[in-house]
Amino acid sequence: MNRFSSLAAELRGIPRLTAESARETRSVRSLTGTSMLMALSVLLNQFTIFISALIRVSFTFLPIAAAGMLFGPVLTGLAGAAIDILKYFTRNDGSAFFPGFTISEFMRGFLYGLILYRKPVTLGRTAAAHLSVMVVVTFLLNPLWLSMMYGQAFVALVGMRVVKNLFLFPIEVAMLYALLKATATIRARALV
Repeated sequence: MNRFSSLAAELRGIPRLTAESARETRSVRSLTGTSMLMALSVLLNQFTIFISALIRVSFTFLPIAAAGMLFGPVLTGLAGAAIDILKYFTRNDGSAFFPGFTISEFMRGFLYGLILYRKPVTLGRTAAAHLSVMVVVTFLLNPLWLSMMYGQAFVALVGMRVVKNLFLFPIEVAMLYALLKATATIRARALV
């Protein structure tokens, strides 16, 4: 019952958390920090590994998640959308620009921010944040956009992603947890 009441309290706090995050858009410090993490994400995009035309391995989620923890869902969602546009111009792999992926990247940043912003860094919370992004963005939105673009079956596109993501999930969560712990430690030292 304690976990249920804790979850209910977090859900009730979403409007307040979102409003606090929206105020981050007026802070020069937050905008500067987000910009640096955006630049890092665009840089990491240059090292994306293409498994096929529809499946790739990338570490651009790491700076997005760190921004979500530091600056919240609103600013990080906006940053995610801007990063998608910047990635298109800096590494165009021949595919046409599709605004659906910009929505996906907004949701990625928003979800990381919603789950990680002003919360203690725990392995469970990190895994929950990454799992929510995986389900909403990787298994639902991105296959939907690809299905719309290429006319392939949605279920087939999801199936291809499940195998890759089940394999990578523990590795990505471990990397994300280490990054978030280090970020929290650095932030705590800077505030002292």
